[in-house]
Amino acid sequence: MVIRPLLAALAACVVASAAQAAPADTMRRIGDPKGGIIAIAHRGCHAAAPARKLGTTPENSRAALLRCVAMGVEVMETDVRRTRDGYLVMVHDDSVDRTTDGTGRVADLTLAQIRALRLRDDLGGAGATLTDERVPTLDELLALAKGRIVLNLDVKDAIYGEVVDAVVRAGAVDRVIVKTFAGMGSSPLASMAPYDRVPFAIIPITAAPQAGDVPAIIARQAGGGRRPIAVELPRLPLATLPASVAAARRAGMAVWVNTLFEGFVTDLGGDAAAARDPDAVWGRLADSGVRLIQTDAVEALLDWRRKRSAGTAK
Repeated sequence: MVIRPLLAALAACVVASAAQAAPADTMRRIGDPKGGIIAIAHRGCHAAAPARKLGTTPENSRAALLRCVAMGVEVMETDVRRTRDGYLVMVHDDSVDRTTDGTGRVADLTLAQIRALRLRDDLGGAGATLTDERVPTLDELLALAKGRIVLNLDVKDAIYGEVVDAVVRAGAVDRVIVKTFAGMGSSPLASMAPYDRVPFAIIPITAAPQAGDVPAIIARQAGGGRRPIAVELPRLPLATLPASVAAARRAGMAVWVNTLFEGFVTDLGGDAAAARDPDAVWGRLADSGVRLIQTDAVEALLDWRRKRSAGTAK
């Protein structure tokens, strides 16, 4: 499928006026323990949404962002890397091989070289259809997201300072969440540059068997006044989830869980299991206190959330 620029422009016009307050409301809801379930689209809304008669779009693309806005997704997770000439671009892998019609490491290519490439549809791969979409820069995606959606920035290189500087220049501090890592030996990050300038989420680096040190990592990162806005839980057993959620609640952090792939809470299941029986996966997470759910199965999550809110979920 070819993603046509005119279609993207029309989508932007349709949703722009209705979504002006969306990022501010999303950030407020993330900080509110009663703010409800927040949908996070992994690399944007690239998967097909058949119930809405929508096809696929390239991951981490402008089209994937606009699709999220049109569907009512609150947060788009997206990946940032740096080109050889110092530009920040939205590419997940360390190379462009999977997602474009080119080859080579992002760090070895200039922006002009990457701009010349066409994005492959959906998750890419050699057999995926080429589209008219191009790799966006961070500046471009921040501008497109303004008034529409919160961006969660997954920083893939050691460029946190550069990413945060770009966010500040764009006036986007109130509509991004930067994710980073913290372990038992990490000092509280909230008072340290560059995390003292933006909302951020920690991903605990766990060394303990069964991820039993996650609650202690959360508590340590909550010290010193400011704190992370959320904790994105690493892979952990279902039995460990209650203690981690309780620690996050005490710390005033929202709990974020990925149901990507086989799922990050073992013994519970991932996106495929959730699509078959959403209450058994997303429902159990929500009942446990998880409010931020990241998924590739965006349409299924949104439909389940709507039914749950209406009291008709099955």
